[in-house]
Amino acid sequence: MTPSQIRPHARTPGLPVASTALFLDFDGTLAPIARRPTEIENNPSLNELLRQAQLNLHGRLALVSGRDIGVIDRMIEGAATCVAGEHGLQRRTPHGEVQSLAAHPSLPDAMEAFAAMARAHKGLVVEHKSASVALHYRLAPSAEEAVLDLAERVSASTGLTLQAGSMVVELRSPGPDKGAALRAYMAEVPFRGATPIFIGDDLTDEAAFEAAESFGGFGVIVGERRPTRAQYRIAGPPRVLDWISRSLESSLFEPGDLRWEG
Repeated sequence: MTPSQIRPHARTPGLPVASTALFLDFDGTLAPIARRPTEIENNPSLNELLRQAQLNLHGRLALVSGRDIGVIDRMIEGAATCVAGEHGLQRRTPHGEVQSLAAHPSLPDAMEAFAAMARAHKGLVVEHKSASVALHYRLAPSAEEAVLDLAERVSASTGLTLQAGSMVVELRSPGPDKGAALRAYMAEVPFRGATPIFIGDDLTDEAAFEAAESFGGFGVIVGERRPTRAQYRIAGPPRVLDWISRSLESSLFEPGDLRWEG
């Protein structure tokens, strides 16, 4: 799926909280991007907002992240029941059942290849997950070409899915993406029949923007302007939290508050 061109500000009616499902990415959306994946700390104000959203939305809240479910749980201190991890390869249902895809047999080879490159380039950070492995180059931007070349070669030789993000490349076991995770939630109570909003910042969120739109909802991209399937844009995590808070207070998710220029 290729993102569309940057869209002009659309005029979408406000969505009542009583009939909305809210899907949220974490890094770059609810929390600023950290230099290293391990450097993000718990935010009590964020977690209290998530608890309030969980209550007001009657459970129609899900975090859909590239991180492992266990990592998200520790950061949000259990504020949300529904969490999808590893871009959809893991998913905890509204009933608390965790569904996880088995790791591809070639994943250890990819982990070793990334580890070897990290040893050779100062600043590269390897993030190990249950069914995927990521190589972050935010602290070593000059290594981008070498990182992408390695990831493409390993993907071609192993059958692992190559997924690029913001200053990160990931090799993941083939399987569901964030769009598939949103669709799975929308087939379940209490999400079924609601109108979804997905808020995210990265290329990995594009499938979820498309999925939200297919259910009559919309996507909100966080950060800089770029080609996207999202219909709205918001400047950064503090604005995201403010918009969610105001929407819960007014019982209306008003997209008119969002501007491409904001």
